[in-house]
Amino acid sequence: MERHQDTLYLRIADQLAGSIRAGTLARGERIASVRELARQQGVSMATVVQAYRTLEDARLIEARPRSGYFVAGRSAARRLAEPDTTPLPPQSKAVAVCTLGQRVLAAAVDPSYISFGAAAPSEDLFPQERIRRALTRALQRNRATLCRYPLRTSSAELRRAIARQALTMGCQLDQNDIVITNGCMEAMTLCLRAVTQPGDIVALESPTYFGLLELLQSLELRALEIPTHPRQGLSVDALTLALDTQPIKAVLVVPTLSNPLGASMPLAERRRLAQLVAQRGVPLVEDVLYNPLCEHDEQRRAVRSFDPTGHVMVCGSFSKTVGPGLRLGFADAGRWSQRVQQLRAVQSGSHTEFLEAAMADLLTQPGTESAFRQLRTLFAARVDEARGLIAESFPKGTRVTDPPGGFILWVELPAGSDAMALFEACQAERICIAPGPMFSTTGRYGHCLRLGVGGRWDDTQRQALRRIGELAHRVLPAAAS
Repeated sequence: MERHQDTLYLRIADQLAGSIRAGTLARGERIASVRELARQQGVSMATVVQAYRTLEDARLIEARPRSGYFVAGRSAARRLAEPDTTPLPPQSKAVAVCTLGQRVLAAAVDPSYISFGAAAPSEDLFPQERIRRALTRALQRNRATLCRYPLRTSSAELRRAIARQALTMGCQLDQNDIVITNGCMEAMTLCLRAVTQPGDIVALESPTYFGLLELLQSLELRALEIPTHPRQGLSVDALTLALDTQPIKAVLVVPTLSNPLGASMPLAERRRLAQLVAQRGVPLVEDVLYNPLCEHDEQRRAVRSFDPTGHVMVCGSFSKTVGPGLRLGFADAGRWSQRVQQLRAVQSGSHTEFLEAAMADLLTQPGTESAFRQLRTLFAARVDEARGLIAESFPKGTRVTDPPGGFILWVELPAGSDAMALFEACQAERICIAPGPMFSTTGRYGHCLRLGVGGRWDDTQRQALRRIGELAHRVLPAAAS
């Protein structure tokens, strides 16, 4: 009964947080009293009090003496404009990733830095004791596997658990087609290896995660960047034009909370994308890593759910949502499943059985969805607060995304600003940011940066974010400074 109550209050908090973030409940608007909401939802008043306390902690609502509860004011952040759709590059490019990404990652994990450079949540956001218990149980039940060479295939229990989780994305996966991998990056590597050869063109979002550019470089593939809107995601019309004019062999896309824009494609566009690749016979590799962190149920639905032909290869992991240190991911490669299974066996060999048993345990525990809700609520509050600090501290004319979930912000400084100069200035003060040029092969986004607010978050980080804004004034073009 207690666990059910926990689920209820988190579900109510999640629903209200979504309404606030979507603007359905406007800033300053009075929300239902505890008694009113308890009656509407058919729950106890204690459950509603817990939900409201959660939203207060997240700074989404505020209590006013003798007046009730109100949506917290966020006017400064809401006035911030969002970036426009990115332009279309003229042709595909060979990928030559510089050392910039490695510099950012090195600083992001250096404890002497205040880091906004990593797209990863901090360890204190995960239920460490729950993970430890799952590992202990798995080790006790599978201790013999530590001294036995693992010749068998991956855990059937984990593959079943992943297939059940996929239902929340609208996907009906056959557990026999699921391949367990060492994270999402290996899953995408296997899928691309199954359908491309060195020199082939792969279409992907722009800007895109620099790790994907590193992946294309390692496979000697060419990148064709497709215009992407910070809310609507990859332009299906632009992709259609690209398919008409260039010999694209695969499409690589993150439809939900793309990195670094945080864009989420509307359902109609996801359907169009699935239909397009099926009509053209082009494989699409879909990264669903961030789907559980999206605030809106419909935008957690994968493109794969619209694909009856097997052209969409779905890849994911649990590094942002369940247990980063377990380093487990998966792929279901549709019509290329057998090829990916063969590549996995050759590339990575056998499996670590007790880790897979622990992940299966974690995914099937009743508290998994509640943990996702808690992360969504927490990140929504952080993103709102960070946007407010950017509005207060960064130069006039700065644009910033307002993603429907996750913990990544894409900041566009006034035209002519130098993000690399800002990066170096921040480095000198032991602050880590991710400058825009690392998210493209074209040298664009020189006035942009990505900020991750999923790590530690306290007054030190808030002051550091204000300091980034102060330093940003120094890299303005001469006419604006």
